[in-house]
Amino acid sequence: MYKFLMIPIALIGFTINATGQSSANATASASIVAPIAIVQVANMNFGNVAVTDVAGTVILATDGSRSITGGVTLPATSGTVSAAEFTVTGEAGYTYDITVPSSHTITKVAGAETMTVDAFVSDPTELAGVLTGGTQTLLIGATLNVAALQVAGTYTNAIGFEVTVNYN
Repeated sequence: MYKFLMIPIALIGFTINATGQSSANATASASIVAPIAIVQVANMNFGNVAVTDVAGTVILATDGSRSITGGVTLPATSGTVSAAEFTVTGEAGYTYDITVPSSHTITKVAGAETMTVDAFVSDPTELAGVLTGGTQTLLIGATLNVAALQVAGTYTNAIGFEVTVNYN
């Protein structure tokens, strides 16, 4: 008989423990970092280029040096030659990605003829950088594709090409 009486008492004991409550608190926090920014310092300029009846390219390195392929030559009067230069600022020690266009078209001033700029490269290389001290100089080079017998004149694009930086 005691056995039958003990079963309901035991069940009541388990029921009381099962309905007990417990709680704890956690805090929320966030750290706001300096926004990443990019400012253009110098435009890209391939300088003076001479053409023949064979297409070619001018490869502008990030250090401003040029090399050529195909029917393009570089006259002794080089004109203004420069890689594009930007200053990137943000949180010191943070890394960032660099996004450049796949291609960019420049058009003859007072004309309709065009050339394509592509194969963009950067320094820092691998299209990524580190904001040592919160700032870094970013240089962009590219390849200018020159058609055979490209029409003489100055070629540009007033809008320019976009370079984007984002924290990793």
